[in-house]
Amino acid sequence: MKTVKLIFACASVLAASCVCNSCMDDDGYSLGNVWYSMATVVPSDDSPTYYLRLDHGTTLWPAATNIPWYVPKEKHRALAYYTVLSDTYYDYDHAVKVLDIQDVLTKPIAEDRGEENDSYFGNDPVRILDLWVGDGYLNVKFEFSYGGSVKHFINLVKRNSEDTPRYFEFRHNAYQDNAYVQRKGIVSFDLSSLETGGEEIQLTIRVKTPEGEKDYTVKYNPESEEQTTNTVEQALSGDGDFVEIV
Repeated sequence: MKTVKLIFACASVLAASCVCNSCMDDDGYSLGNVWYSMATVVPSDDSPTYYLRLDHGTTLWPAATNIPWYVPKEKHRALAYYTVLSDTYYDYDHAVKVLDIQDVLTKPIAEDRGEENDSYFGNDPVRILDLWVGDGYLNVKFEFSYGGSVKHFINLVKRNSEDTPRYFEFRHNAYQDNAYVQRKGIVSFDLSSLETGGEEIQLTIRVKTPEGEKDYTVKYNPESEEQTTNTVEQALSGDGDFVEIV
């Protein structure tokens, strides 16, 4: 199983004041301006180097880093904490200095197990804080009750429904953890296995919340996910502590 450990205090996002190619003068980017984004880690083919691709395609080249030991993984999402050094660096939209990267739990869509869904995937409540599609992934920021005795199990389960095509369940198995505090988690689900015919589709995600079952809908268009922009984006607010999930 893939795991993620996101136990750190997240910094607040500070907007960059203006845009140009220099990083240290009055007209350019400042190393004091910090960006915090969800990104896909894209390893290079022939070396341990990598670049970061933000939710709408903006690409970041790590020209400098505070974490030279970071090992990139294929088809993996991460929370990147960085400063912008310049625009248009070779084939990339920006050169950046990476201050920190925290891997995000990244999973494929799980197959329906029918009557075994409750026992295997669990049916424990979660509260959805944010849910969006970016760079071909369904990204979910959620809150759940936590006791710290076991790792919780999170999945997006594809269900068969004639009335609601492309219907999924967001499943949480707490394994009877003796919960006493509220904690946050982030997970990304790879949507590349979905057949879209190149057109926009709607996904319906059912979630068991503390207030009862709720349906969330999002649009997914693989073609639009490939479009790039020249704007560094702020993908997430930096509040709360994240805990280990699988």
